[in-house]
Amino acid sequence: MQLATVSTRIHTGLDAPPVRVEVHVSAGLPSLSISGLVEAAVKESRDRVCAAIRNSGLQVPDGRIIVSLAPADLPKSGSRFDLPIALGILAASGQIPTDKLAGYEFFGELGLSGALQSVPALLASAMHALRGSCCVVVPAKSAAEMSLLNKGGVFLADNLLDVVQFLHGAIELPCPPSIGPAAVDATVAHYYDDFADVAGQQHARRAMLIAAAGGHNILLSGSPGTGKSMLARRLPALLPSLDDAEALESAMLYSLAGQALPDWRRVPFRAPHHTASNVALVGGTAKPAPGEISLAHHGVLFLDELPEYSRAALEALRQPLETCCITIARAGQSCEFPARFQLVAAMNPCPCGYAGDPGHNCHCSPDAVRRYQGRISGPLLDRIDLMVALTRSPLIFAERQERGETTASMRAAIAPARSAQSKRGCLNARLGAEATREYCWPDSEGKRLLEKASNCYGLSLRASDRILRVARTITDINGAETINAPAIAEALSFRTVIGRT
Repeated sequence: MQLATVSTRIHTGLDAPPVRVEVHVSAGLPSLSISGLVEAAVKESRDRVCAAIRNSGLQVPDGRIIVSLAPADLPKSGSRFDLPIALGILAASGQIPTDKLAGYEFFGELGLSGALQSVPALLASAMHALRGSCCVVVPAKSAAEMSLLNKGGVFLADNLLDVVQFLHGAIELPCPPSIGPAAVDATVAHYYDDFADVAGQQHARRAMLIAAAGGHNILLSGSPGTGKSMLARRLPALLPSLDDAEALESAMLYSLAGQALPDWRRVPFRAPHHTASNVALVGGTAKPAPGEISLAHHGVLFLDELPEYSRAALEALRQPLETCCITIARAGQSCEFPARFQLVAAMNPCPCGYAGDPGHNCHCSPDAVRRYQGRISGPLLDRIDLMVALTRSPLIFAERQERGETTASMRAAIAPARSAQSKRGCLNARLGAEATREYCWPDSEGKRLLEKASNCYGLSLRASDRILRVARTITDINGAETINAPAIAEALSFRTVIGRT
């Protein structure tokens, strides 16, 4: 009888600290105890592990088995420790060579038959293990998830016996397939409807073009049926596909949330219902997990019927909109999740939806309209760069037969602006105060126009800076260097939608 150590990891947010599974087998009455600040799911692994070992044709040693998951002050949860515990028992009882465990990390839940089941949040753990120059052995059912790593050192196993034979050198375990260029090209194409299907709304289409070019947040206001949702759901089609690092980070967040992995390099698009709580939006629960804003990382968060969200949910967006991350603090632990998303919000102008609509009568009192619009706080509006009022156009079927500007032509129009921003190091919407003064300062006429508008409408310094960044994007789209008065004027035209700036 001897001591054996098996390496694995536990996930805390996007981090995955290492865990040592230490197993000691000694003489005494047959028993198996697990220590190390473990939750109920880990304690329940005792019966699963013993049954899996026996049903795999191996022996559970007679005597006292002590399993310690170190470090002892790190909470352990889930069933991911089944495989390393089983291997530790087999190594401590001499059924597999202990020296073969070095350089490997093991993950997986064991069925009673010894079959390996996938476990949640495996992608982050495997990535950290590979960064630490370790190989990983994972369930074969996680092959699709592991293929996103596009790296060697990942081995797939169907059951416990396969892992034992692999450690004995009797068999070779397969590796997950890599994502080749052909698979990537097939994955990112033809996901979104075309902007050509949107009839009219040239002002709103221009705003969507600017938003896509500079990564700006946008608010669409208009009566039902004016095309707010159509425009919002087509915005991801204008954005460039994710690069490998961004796609992997997005996939890790989905893995942590226990959701189906997104298609490789596809721009995330999240559209939670307005009944979503602030926990659903920002993340949380008893154990910190990413919410909708983190699942929209590197993509678009669409909030339809914005005033219908709870005040707490809307106010919770303010900090991540500014810092591009969210910290979830709970009694046991604190996790930080990235939240670099582009906000697209839509709302009606009043409770009935028809204020200012020439084709319908609005039945809302002025006080009701003010209360409805007042559900969106000034500090939240300050963080929205573009505000667009959509109006209902006369219905002319002959014009509807003519398709408007296509998504492909709009993508070509924003390409020069994206190229100019890449040379500055970030999108215009993410420029800091110093970079805004360096790159977004207008000429004398533009300065005078912005000063007059800021004093007239009572714009905050944050709102003025956002206008300058939008003007910088407009100037980049036009292929110019200096921000002039017309660019400032156009940026200002996207500031007054719901009666406030």
